[in-house]
Amino acid sequence: MSDRPSSTTRERRVSPNFITEVIDEDLRQRRYPKIVTRFPPEPNGYLHIGHASSICLNFGLALDYGGECNLRFDDTNPETESIEYVENIKRDVQWLGFQWARELYASDYFEKLHEFAVQLIKDGKAYVDSLSDEEISAYRGTVTEPGRPSPYRDRSVEENLDLFTRMRNGEFPNGAHVLRAKIDLANRNMKLRDPVLYRIVHASHYHTGDAWCIYPLYDFAHPLSDALEGISHSICTLEFENNRAIYDWLLENLRGKCGLPHSPRPYQYEFARRNLDYTMMSKRKLIRLVEGGFVKGWDDPRMHTISGLRRRGVTPEAIREFAKRIGVAKAENRVDLATLEAAIRDDLNYRAPRVLAVLKPLKVGLTNYPEGKVEHLEAPSWPYDVPRQGSRTVPFSRDLYIERDDFIEQPPKGFHRLTPGGRVRLRHGYVIRCDEVVKNSAGEIVELRCTYDADTLGKNPADGPPKGTIHWVSLPHAVPAEVRLYDRLFSVPDPEAGAGGFTDCLNPKSLIIVEGHVEPSVLQNPRDTRYQFERLGYFWQDPADSRPDRLIFNRIVTLRDSWTKATEKPTAVARTPAQAGPSAESTPTVAPPRTVETKPVGAQPGAQADLTLKQQATYTRLRALSIGEADAMVLAREPRLEAYFEEAARGGNAAAIARWVVNELGPAIRTGPAKVAPARLAALVGLLQDGAINSRIAKDVLTEALETGAHPVEIVERKGLRQVSDAGAIEPIVERLIAENPDKVRAYRSGKTAVAAFFVGQVMRDTQGRANPQVVQNLVTRKLAGS
Repeated sequence: MSDRPSSTTRERRVSPNFITEVIDEDLRQRRYPKIVTRFPPEPNGYLHIGHASSICLNFGLALDYGGECNLRFDDTNPETESIEYVENIKRDVQWLGFQWARELYASDYFEKLHEFAVQLIKDGKAYVDSLSDEEISAYRGTVTEPGRPSPYRDRSVEENLDLFTRMRNGEFPNGAHVLRAKIDLANRNMKLRDPVLYRIVHASHYHTGDAWCIYPLYDFAHPLSDALEGISHSICTLEFENNRAIYDWLLENLRGKCGLPHSPRPYQYEFARRNLDYTMMSKRKLIRLVEGGFVKGWDDPRMHTISGLRRRGVTPEAIREFAKRIGVAKAENRVDLATLEAAIRDDLNYRAPRVLAVLKPLKVGLTNYPEGKVEHLEAPSWPYDVPRQGSRTVPFSRDLYIERDDFIEQPPKGFHRLTPGGRVRLRHGYVIRCDEVVKNSAGEIVELRCTYDADTLGKNPADGPPKGTIHWVSLPHAVPAEVRLYDRLFSVPDPEAGAGGFTDCLNPKSLIIVEGHVEPSVLQNPRDTRYQFERLGYFWQDPADSRPDRLIFNRIVTLRDSWTKATEKPTAVARTPAQAGPSAESTPTVAPPRTVETKPVGAQPGAQADLTLKQQATYTRLRALSIGEADAMVLAREPRLEAYFEEAARGGNAAAIARWVVNELGPAIRTGPAKVAPARLAALVGLLQDGAINSRIAKDVLTEALETGAHPVEIVERKGLRQVSDAGAIEPIVERLIAENPDKVRAYRSGKTAVAAFFVGQVMRDTQGRANPQVVQNLVTRKLAGS
C-alpha cells in the first residue's frame, strides 16, 4: 500500500470522482513515486471561472494526495501571449489560495522540444511539408473519406533535416513550411492524420525574445513538457479528448530517447467543462468584449474572469466552494448561474456584517420628534442565526431617508410597507405613521411627513405590531455613496445559442448606478469589509475607484435569485410617473439611477450595414489610418469619442490612440468630460510607443489621472515609472545573476540557449518589470557568450 497521506484522514478538497479512482488505483499499484499535477494556462488572456474549476481540481488533487502541482505556462504562440497575462494568471492562482511547487514555461523547453522534433525526423516519423494551411486541410480528407498523402511526405531524412534546420535559421517566411508527424492518413481520429508539430512564426516571444522563429504547436509541446516535468496525471477538459491520441503517440515514440525517461510516463485524463449560464467562456470572445468597449477591462465586475469576480467582491472561498459543488463529471452540461450565486451568498452570510443603506432615497420628516435631538440606537451587526457577536450604534434624528420603493400611495393587496395613514417599524428603531405626502409642482413625491411613537423602541405599540419593517438612514448623518448595481452581463442563459452574435444578447441593465446613502459606521471599518445592506444585497467598496472622500460600493450579489421567475418581482415596487424621483425643485436633490450601456451605442464590430453614409465615410477614413475594425466602428458611431480621438491623434500614433480612447477612456468620455485632456492622452501613449513605459504602467497612470486630473506624464515622472533602458544600469544586475547561477551559464554555453530566458525573467523581476526587455535580452546574450 502507498505510504502517501490518505485522503480520508481529513476533508478532501476534491470530492471523489472518476479521476480520484484512477489515482487511488495508481497509488495501490505503485505506478508513481508521488502524484504530480500541473495547471497549464496559455498566457493569451485573463483566467475565468472555468479556469478556477481546473485550478481547484489540479491543485486540490495534489494537496489531497500529498503531491505537487506545477504552474506551467504553455506559451507556444508568441503572437497572442504577453507578460501582462502571465503576471495576472499568477496573481489569480495565488488569490484563489494555491501555491505552485514550480513555476515553469513550455518556452523553457524550446531547445529540448527541438531536439525531440529532430529525433522524430531521424526516425522517419516526421517530415517537412510545404503545402499551405488550406491544402493541408483539404488533403486530410473528411470523417468519411481518408486523407491523401502530401507530395512532400516522402522527402528523405536528409532533406527533412536540412529544411528543418533552415526553418530554424529563419531562411523562410511564415507559412512556407511546417513540420508534420507521419502517423496514419486513414485513421478515424482526424487528429492523427499527420498533425502539424512546428510552424514558422517570425515574431518576438515575451519570454525568449527573438531566439526562435519556429514554434511548437500545443499538441507537441504539452505531452513532452508533462513528461519532462514528471507529471503523473495530466488533466484536461473534454475538448482535448481526441488530442489524447497524439499525446500517447508522441510519448510512446520518444520515451527513452533524448534523455526523456522511459517510465513512468504521464497519462491524460479528460473531465467535462461546465458551461455557466449567462456567461462567456471563450477567451477570444472575452477579448472582443474588452477590446470592443462592451465592458471596462478584464476586471469589469460584470465579467466572470477571476479578476472581475475579485473586483466585484466575491471571495476565493466562495469560488472554491462553487468548484466543489459542481464537482467533476465526464459529460458536458450547463451549470445554472444560481449555483455560483448561492455559493457566494452562503459565504457572505457569515462574513458580511449588516448595515443600513438607502439606494433610492425618499425624505421622511418626523414632525413630533424634537428638533436637534440625536439618539444613538444599538443595532446588532449579525442576525440571530449567524453565530457571531458584535453591534454598532446607528444615529437617529428628526429627518430620515427611506427607500422610495417602500412607499406607495395606492398600495396593492398584500403590500406591508408604508402607505398614507399606515404604520411601519423602522429597522432597529421606532414605529412611525405616515400623516402627509408632500409633492412638487410636477406632482412628484418629495417628502413624507410622519409621526413616531416614542414608546415603541424595542417593543410593539399597545394596539398591536405593524405588519412591516423597513430600513432607513438618518439624513444629516448618512454617508453619500455611489452604488453600482451589477447584474448578469447577458440577458439569456446561452448567449451563443441564438442566430445573432453573442453581443446581441448583452443585458442593457447589467450595470445601473445610483447615488445612495449609507450609515456612518462603514467609515470605521477596514476598506475591504464586505457588508449586507439590509434588505438590499451584499456590497463592498470598489477596490480601484472608491476613495475616503467618495465612497463607491459594488453590489456583489443580491439577497435572492431574482432571475428564476420574472413574476417574482413585486408589483409594489413599480412606480407610476407621479411617484418618480424628485425634480429639480425638490429638496434635497436626488440623482436618478443611470443605466450604463453594456456596449457602445449601436456597436457591432465588423458589421457596417447599419451605418449612416456619414458614419461609413468616418469608418473608411479611420480604417485608412490603420485603426482596427472594432475601434473604427465604435468611433464612427460615437461622435463624442470620435471628436476626442481626432484631437488626441494630432500628436501621436492614430491606431494606438484609438485603442486607448475606445477601450480605456470610452466610459469616462460617454458620461461627461474626461479629466484627461486629449493632448495628455497622446503624450501618455507616446511614452508607451517610445518604450519609456509599458502598458501596465500606462493603465495605472491613466486610472490615477482620471481620478486626480493630474497630467499623466507628470505622474510618470513624479513616481519614477520610466522604463530603464540604460544598459549601464542594468548590466550589474545581469552580471550578479550570472555569477549566482554558474550551472545555468554552463548549460547555456553547452548549447542550451533557451536558458537565456531564465536570466531575462530574473532581471525583469529584480527591476519590478521596469527594465527594457530588449536591452535585457541583448545584455544577457552578450554576457552569457562571455563578452
